Amino acid sequence: MPKSSAYISFLRSAYAYDGELMPNERFLQWMDSRRNAVRIEIEEVPFKELQKWSFDEKSGNLHHETGRFFSIEGICVKTNWGLVESWTQPIINQPEIGFLGIITKHFNGVLYFLMQAKIEPGNINYVQLSPTLQATKSNYSKVHKGKAPLYLEYFNGEKSADVLLDQLQSEQGARFLRKRNRNIIIEVHEEIPVHDDFCWLTLGQIKKMMSVDNLVNMDTRTVISGISYGTFPVESIQLFQHFISPPDTLVRDGQQMLLSALDEGNALLTIEEIISWITGLKSKYELEVSKIPLNRVEKWVTTSTEIRHEAHKYFSVIGARVHISNREVVAWDQPLVKSAQEGLIAFIVKKINGVMHFLVQAKIEAGNFDILELAPSVQCLTGNYRKGLNEYEVPFINEVLNARAENILYRAMQSEEGGRFYNEQNLNIIVEVGSEFSDELPETYCWMTLSQLYSFIRFNNYLNIQARSLLAAVSF
Repeated sequence: MPKSSAYISFLRSAYAYDGELMPNERFLQWMDSRRNAVRIEIEEVPFKELQKWSFDEKSGNLHHETGRFFSIEGICVKTNWGLVESWTQPIINQPEIGFLGIITKHFNGVLYFLMQAKIEPGNINYVQLSPTLQATKSNYSKVHKGKAPLYLEYFNGEKSADVLLDQLQSEQGARFLRKRNRNIIIEVHEEIPVHDDFCWLTLGQIKKMMSVDNLVNMDTRTVISGISYGTFPVESIQLFQHFISPPDTLVRDGQQMLLSALDEGNALLTIEEIISWITGLKSKYELEVSKIPLNRVEKWVTTSTEIRHEAHKYFSVIGARVHISNREVVAWDQPLVKSAQEGLIAFIVKKINGVMHFLVQAKIEAGNFDILELAPSVQCLTGNYRKGLNEYEVPFINEVLNARAENILYRAMQSEEGGRFYNEQNLNIIVEVGSEFSDELPETYCWMTLSQLYSFIRFNNYLNIQARSLLAAVSF
């Protein structure tokens, strides 16, 4: 499919707020039915009871007997960024690149996405809306001795399909060591089977479902965040908006977001200026990360049931026994990362030159590939962000926490990826500010339009997964 046709297809699907194949009024009932059709048992167990997992006698690292899947190891971090120059911590080491893939197909001129009701052991509500294919390399190469995941043949080249999006994108930099997944969207033209846990939804429906707490999983959010809608003259955008009648009171906000997504002529900074800003920060700041044995990580303790910080902060690692009856392997044991508390992920937006701009921060995290990535205006995952409880001052947090209801464009609780994180959720919020918001920004922040953000998402390791996840919620 030519790029221009793909842009129009994605736009038309984003404006399809309901679907003929799975209407909104039936979707939530369908999700409940899929949850009720599956036997689910998740039990915390001591590490010594984890089957096929053990601590290495020399290093203390927690690993699978095959040496595959992932391991819990230690790292030592040194940096001249921020107030803490060095620290040690546990981290997930999962060097494999997995598939996060969505199959699409046109029905009656509208592009539909084949989505999965998938159950992960760490999901708060068990079942969440997931990509067509969500599999690590160990899974799809059947290290677990189970069945291959459904629809794999459309992504590994066995069956033909048109590629609409294909990117390597990072995972959580504070928890994973240089972890990436292949985010891919393909289009098929043939009839394909729709299995019990799958349904066809429009892009507009998926975005609408993101207003429901913990319904659309992290992997779906990161894949659809990579969708670009092209660039058009302002006159064409206005003509396009004239013929569209969104169904609710968010018309103004949607029109502002569409203009920000499609217009490249009224941005505060050029792409070249933003690249220069990023390059300058990467030249100024350093990030040195080295692996160390888990038993040499300072201020962390390993007990019979958890690996945790001595002050019970940040996160812990627990053992889990899992039984999910509709998986390729129905029962297994594994470690899971458990957050100490919920976090906060927020974008501040402001109209500049008549176009909505997003306040973006450059952020260093221990697992980053290239020193820093672009993050939301406020990102607090592992520390308590509430006044009087936070360890350090977080820029712009008061503008988010004290925002008036009429200035909140989006708000929902969203889960982290349930295959590795246990019941972890973060408040996701987009807040609009006006002229009272200071033009003076710290050196690690800048204003970018949606169009510019979509441009950077196309390339590896620019936007972190928290930024991509929140941008996925933007509707037109």
